[in-house]
Amino acid sequence: MTDLTEGLGARLRRLLDLLDGDLEAIYADEAPGYRPRYTPIMKVLANGEPHTIKDLARRCGVSHSAASQTVSRMVAGGFAVQAAGADARERAISLGPCGAALLPRLQARWAMADEAAAGLEAEIGLPLAGAVTAAIAALEARPFRDRVLEARPPGEAGGRSAPV
Repeated sequence: MTDLTEGLGARLRRLLDLLDGDLEAIYADEAPGYRPRYTPIMKVLANGEPHTIKDLARRCGVSHSAASQTVSRMVAGGFAVQAAGADARERAISLGPCGAALLPRLQARWAMADEAAAGLEAEIGLPLAGAVTAAIAALEARPFRDRVLEARPPGEAGGRSAPV
């Protein structure tokens, strides 16, 4: 049971743990070593074209560092391969042999997960995916840090305070 005294971030991490943990268990049977965090990159690579880390990060909505770390793990597992890009500083990332072989089964699992997510939304009576997308857009427009600082009590000094 969820502790309702948890903050928003803790609740979101718990939700993600519940979703990803179960997906990882499903993938373990068919695709040992595959992680749910690979899915956005795999979906981009599914078009058969090589992509740079920068492009993958942009298209997946993650930092360059996060995309690079994920791709490194995918390469180690055979899900992706990398080659020199057009620019010597870039790497071109494509599906690896393991990723290409698994793609049809993964796509079927992704469709099943989408159906399950729709069922979850119907059960809870909330458009969860839409709410998350709207929250991301709102926080990209005005970061949470700004929102927290705007909630500062009147008269409280700005800047850094002593450690708590």
